[in-house]
Amino acid sequence: MLKCYRADLHIHTCLSPCGDLSMSPRKIVAEALRKEIDIIGICDHNSAENIPAVTKAAQGKDVVVIPGMEVCTKEEIHVIALFDDIDSSFKLQSLVHDNLRGENDPEAFGMQVIANEFDEVEGFQTKLLIGASELPVELVVDTIHQLNGIAIASHIDRESYSVISQLGFIPETTKFDALEFSSNTSDAEARRRWHQYTHYPFVRNSDAHKLEDIGKGMCECTIREPSLQEIAKALRNEGGRTVRAI
Repeated sequence: MLKCYRADLHIHTCLSPCGDLSMSPRKIVAEALRKEIDIIGICDHNSAENIPAVTKAAQGKDVVVIPGMEVCTKEEIHVIALFDDIDSSFKLQSLVHDNLRGENDPEAFGMQVIANEFDEVEGFQTKLLIGASELPVELVVDTIHQLNGIAIASHIDRESYSVISQLGFIPETTKFDALEFSSNTSDAEARRRWHQYTHYPFVRNSDAHKLEDIGKGMCECTIREPSLQEIAKALRNEGGRTVRAI
């Protein structure tokens, strides 16, 4: 039986240098529960290291955590990667970190906190997570698919770090599973502005870097269960499953 689930699939933690330090695992889960969000995707910049902590913080609670990452490509395009399992997110992280240069300056960019499920600091990531990797966008998307994940073009309505802002168009050879826009753009406006791309599913997420922003952009997923496989089927409109921006 199909059921409607509220999903925010693009949330940062305190690991992202531009993320507020209040974005700790337990607080993210608590905020999602308060706002009655059923599914959250954890997508820190170029890293997956806080996913285990958020997953553990959500155990036994009415919210499902989807492991993910927001990769910055060679072209400075942000791509959301979502996976069924944590191992796949760490495989992508390994590739990204092998192709990510520079060291973080906490005073310039912010701290990159690795936390546990009790919101205790376990350490700090020293790589420059805010930077661009040396991986081209097509390779990033292909790698996500090889790991059985979903690749979404991040915030196409932004004037920077989106595939449209950086390239001016979406290459046909780059097989995104969906295009994301923010709460600043309505679904109708998105479909008008990018009418040539409406053959892609359109989704909305919060891209939250602060607790109060969680849930500002969401999707309603009509699926059998709150899993990535079901969300993938909804993006393909399989068996009555659907995704719509709310």
